[in-house]
Amino acid sequence: MAPRRDAARVLLRIAFRNLLASPVRTGILGAIVLVGALIVVVGSSVLDSIDRGMRTSIQGSLGGHLQVYDARSEGALELYGGLRGESLLEPIEDFSRVKAVLGQVPNVKQVVPMGIDQALVATGNAFDLALERLRGDVRRLEGGEDGPELRRDYAAHAAHVRRMVQLLRDEIAQAREISDPEGREAAERKSEWEALQRAATDAFWRDLDRDRYGSLEFLENRVAPLAMDTAFTFLRYVGTDVDAFFRAFPLAEVVKGERIPTGQRGVLVGKQYAEEWLKLKNARRLDQIKDARDLRGRRIAGDEELQRWVRENRSGIREILLQLDPIRADALAQELRPALGAPAAEPLDALLGRLFAATDESFDRQYRIFYDVVAPKLRLYQIDVGDTITIKAPSKSGYFSSVNVKVYGFLQFKGIERSGIAGMMSVLDLMSFRDLYGYLTAEKAAEIRALQKSMGTREIDRERAEAELFGAADGGLVGEAHVAEIDEGALVKRREEERASAADLAAHVYSQEELEHGVALNAALILDDPRLLRRTETDVRKAIADAGLGLKVVDWQEAAGLVGQFVTLLRVVLFTAVVIFFAIALVIINNAMVMATLQRVKEIGTMRAIGTQRRFVVTMLLVEIATVGLVFGLAGAALGGAVVWGIRAAGGIPAVTDLLYFVFSGPALFPRLGALAVGGSLAVVLLVAILSALYPALIAMRVTPVEAMATED
Repeated sequence: MAPRRDAARVLLRIAFRNLLASPVRTGILGAIVLVGALIVVVGSSVLDSIDRGMRTSIQGSLGGHLQVYDARSEGALELYGGLRGESLLEPIEDFSRVKAVLGQVPNVKQVVPMGIDQALVATGNAFDLALERLRGDVRRLEGGEDGPELRRDYAAHAAHVRRMVQLLRDEIAQAREISDPEGREAAERKSEWEALQRAATDAFWRDLDRDRYGSLEFLENRVAPLAMDTAFTFLRYVGTDVDAFFRAFPLAEVVKGERIPTGQRGVLVGKQYAEEWLKLKNARRLDQIKDARDLRGRRIAGDEELQRWVRENRSGIREILLQLDPIRADALAQELRPALGAPAAEPLDALLGRLFAATDESFDRQYRIFYDVVAPKLRLYQIDVGDTITIKAPSKSGYFSSVNVKVYGFLQFKGIERSGIAGMMSVLDLMSFRDLYGYLTAEKAAEIRALQKSMGTREIDRERAEAELFGAADGGLVGEAHVAEIDEGALVKRREEERASAADLAAHVYSQEELEHGVALNAALILDDPRLLRRTETDVRKAIADAGLGLKVVDWQEAAGLVGQFVTLLRVVLFTAVVIFFAIALVIINNAMVMATLQRVKEIGTMRAIGTQRRFVVTMLLVEIATVGLVFGLAGAALGGAVVWGIRAAGGIPAVTDLLYFVFSGPALFPRLGALAVGGSLAVVLLVAILSALYPALIAMRVTPVEAMATED
C-alpha cells in the first residue's frame, strides 16, 4: 500500500510541475474545461428548474399524474390543444366502471372524469342586451305588473335603446358619405337606412306603448343587426365532476363568484379567457399597457405597440357610449370633468378621448380614473358572474346541441394565472358536458317524450319511412294545412313555461351515482406518492388489461402534448450544444497534449532509460490532464453556482411569452443549483479530458530510450 501512495505522490508532483512549467498551455486547457463545466452546471440547473415548473403547472391544473382514455381513439389526448384534437377520442362509455377498477390500484388516490372540448357561446351585442332588458320590462307590464319602480326602469331602458339608435344612425350616416353602393346592395342599404330613420323618430317612441311587442320585434329584427357587433365567442372547457376537480388540482381557485354547487349545473369561466376575449376592449388595452409598463419596463414614448393601443383607445369609445343610457351618460360626464380638469361644457365623447390620451406621465392617474369613475357604470365583461349563457357545440353525431348554464364564477390556476395555455380553460359541470357531447341523459329522454306527446308524433320504422312521410295506400301521415293567426299570448306563455323548465333543470341536484354513471372522454389519476409514478403506471396497465377496459395510459408529460415535450426539446438542444462544445474541446485539448508530448520526448526517453515503465508514463500524462480537469472543473462548477445565484438574485429569468409563463409555473424562473448538476459537470469534463489525453499517452508510451537519445534539441 505504501509504494502505491508514494507513486501517487510522485505522479501528482510531476503533474503539477509540468502544469506550472507551461502556464500558457495550462491556462488554455483550463479555460476550456472551466467553460464546459460552467455550461453544464448552469444548463442543468435551468432545465431541472423548468422541469419542476412544468410538472407543477400540468399536474396542478389539468394533467394529474396519469391520464387514461379509450385505446380505440384515432387521435391522441392533448390537454392543452394541438393538431390532434379531443374530437378524435372515443368515449369512455361508463366512467363508474373505470373508477371502480382503477381506484383499487395501489397508490391511486383519485380518479377524476374529464372531457375537454370547445363550444360556441352566444354573448349578444350591445343592442341585444339593451333590448333584452327592455323586453323583460315589457313582459312584466303585459303580464299585469305595474308600479313606479317598474315604470321607471321601463322608461330608462327605452331611453337607453333610443340613445343607441341615435348613435348608430350617426355612425351609419358617416359611412354613407364614404361608400356608394350600387344595384341590389344599394336597395338593401336604402331599406336598412329607412328602418333606422324610422326608429330614430319621435313618433316611433311615442307609439311604443300602443304596440310594445311589435315595436320590439322591429328593433330586434330591423335595427339591432345593423350594429355589426360580435355576438358569439368560442369557449374551451373541461367537463368534469366539479368537486372532484378541485380536490384533485390544487392550483385551481375561484377568484370571482363561487364554485358550482355540488351536483348542480353551471360553468366557471377561465379568468384569463375573460380578460382576453370577454372584457371591454378599452379596459383590456389599458391593462395591457399597465402590464407592459410595470412588468416589462416599457414606455409609451418609445414603444410603437403601446402608442397604437393608446390611439385605438382614443378612437374606440363607441362601445362605452352604447352602454350608457342618457342619465348615466350625464352623470359620468359630470364626474369626469373635474377629475380631468376639463371645461364645464365638454361633452362625454370628448372627455373619454381626453381620458384615453395617456402619456407616460399621466397614465397611472388616468388608469385609476377609469377604474374608479368609468368602470363602475359599465359592464366590463360580455359574460359575467350570475349570467345564464347558452353554450352550443357539435355533438358526437354531428348535429348541434345546446345547454343553458349559469356562470357561477371566474376560475384561475394559482401561479400560472396569466398563462394563456391554462388560463383559457373553463370548467363545466359533467351533466352539461354530456348533453353537449350528445349523450342521452334522463332529462333529455324525458324532454323528447314530452315533445312527442305534445306534438302528437309517433315513431316509424326506417324501412317504411318514405311511405309514412309521403303517403301510402294503407294510410300514412295525412294532415291538413290551414291558415290561423299567431296567438302572441300563447307564445309568451310557452316561453315562460320553457323558462320555468330551464330553471328547474338548473336547480336540479344530481347524485354522485348519476354523475359517475355516464360518458367521459378521459380520466385523470392522482397518486398518493408521485415518486412511484412509473411503478403505478405499470400497475394501472395491468389492472386495465385484467378488467378488459380497453384504455390507454399516458403520463402527465405525454398527455400535455406539444407543451409537455418542451423540456425534452430543451434538453436535446442543450445536449447538442454540449456535445458540439466538448467535441471541439476534445480536438483542442488533444492537439495541445500531442504538442506537449512531442516537446517532452527526450524527458520521457530519459525516464524510460532509467527504468520507468510504459504504464507509469501513460499514467503520468493521464494524471496531469485529470488534474487540469478536476481543478478547473471545480472552478467552473463554482462559477456556474455563482451564475445561478446571480440569476436568482436578479429576479430570475422573466417569462416573456405565455408558453414560458406556463413552463416556468410563474412570471419568472428561479433556477436551483443541485448536487446532480455539479457532479454531472465534473464527470463530463473529466471524461472529456481523459479521452483527449489517450492519444498523446499512446505516443509517449511508444517512445524508446534510443529514439530519445537520437532526438536533437
